Amino acid sequence: MTSKRVSKRTYPWTTTVKGNEVTVRLMTPEDGEELLGFARSLPERDLLFLSIDIARPEVVEGWVRHIEEARAFTVIAEADGQLIGHGTLYLSELTWTRHMGEIQLLISRAYRGGGLGHLLANEVFTIAQELGLRKIIARMAADQKGALQVFERLGFKAEALLADFVIDREGRTHDLIVMSHDVTGLTV
Repeated sequence: MTSKRVSKRTYPWTTTVKGNEVTVRLMTPEDGEELLGFARSLPERDLLFLSIDIARPEVVEGWVRHIEEARAFTVIAEADGQLIGHGTLYLSELTWTRHMGEIQLLISRAYRGGGLGHLLANEVFTIAQELGLRKIIARMAADQKGALQVFERLGFKAEALLADFVIDREGRTHDLIVMSHDVTGLTV
């Protein structure tokens, strides 16, 4: 595996999470199938409120294009050759929000609660800072209590509550919470 440098960071690198050696690296276009397999291995509830359906091949193909175009940066974590989580930074394409990015974290159930989400979030924060972004936002359904707690622990603050903004696969609506984090003063 070749080493890739993103400003201060050199990938891949390894750490230990829940007693297992974990490799952290940037996603490449060749990882599309692995990402699709990871998504399909997760319970439906984990994918329910993602802004994109990463269990569909055409969506993952679009994600890969965004990575190739440097419109998205995904840091993946692997243990024993299996993808166990990712942190993704999507860059805004709107002129008036070009100082912002959006974060998405998805962690395998077996690795939750061991600091992997925090580790991947810190990688995303670092990339955001190196790109000159000022703010990162996270969006989630208001009833995703676990996700809300994770982002609050990372320093995100609730900015907006949009009533009935999200619709699930069964047609039920849910409130959407938009949270943000100022990354200009972080030292990660």
